[in-house]
Amino acid sequence: MRLKDSIAWITGGSTGIGKATAVLFAQEGAKVAITGRDKAALQAAAEEIGTYGGEVLWVDGDVQHAADVSRMLDAVLDRWGTVDVLVNNAGICKPAPFLELEESEWDRHMAINLKGTFLAGQAAAKLLVKQGKGGSIINMSSVNGLAAEGDQAHYNATKGGINLLTMSMALELAPYGIRVNALCPGFIETRLTKPLIDNPDAFGEYRRTIPMGRAGQPEEIADAALFMASSDSRYMTGHCLVVDGGQLIKLS
Repeated sequence: MRLKDSIAWITGGSTGIGKATAVLFAQEGAKVAITGRDKAALQAAAEEIGTYGGEVLWVDGDVQHAADVSRMLDAVLDRWGTVDVLVNNAGICKPAPFLELEESEWDRHMAINLKGTFLAGQAAAKLLVKQGKGGSIINMSSVNGLAAEGDQAHYNATKGGINLLTMSMALELAPYGIRVNALCPGFIETRLTKPLIDNPDAFGEYRRTIPMGRAGQPEEIADAALFMASSDSRYMTGHCLVVDGGQLIKLS
């Protein structure tokens, strides 16, 4: 087990990539805290994780609010006294043409995707520095942070920001033994992408942008997160790892 006795905090952990990561981490021996805004989804995910024998805690909260981030982290510390791994997975994506993009939607994406990553990352980093035993922070970015996609100016900007935030965090936290890396998934089958996948004509067209010819699965991103969380990546920090079926080749 690669995460035996580790404590992992996963934001946006109730569905999709976050839940798949929580399940895998639990299977690999970690105690897992999942957080998010939907209490019912969190409870259901926690019950599923429990069926794999993992010890799990769920806490509702919104990463765009510093008070919520502090409360979520405090709940993890009250339960287990420490955190070893943070997966900054919480995020949103609502496409809109640039000329029609509303200020409120821009602000919402910035607050949840980028500010939320900063707030949770800083809170975890302060704890990890205080603990003095190192740790791993994994920020969920996207291929959209490396190459622009239409109708996604706001989303692209947040993911580009996450990539540079990751490098900045890695630079300043390396002396404390804290590794900070980003995952850049391509098109992954989740509740956000399912409407497109369920439209054969539209997805058939989109699938041509993916050399491997299919959508990725959340479990395939979870595998990469496990690598980053474990000692397998012990000499890796400040890296943005692309897991996209080759999509970036065409986007760029």
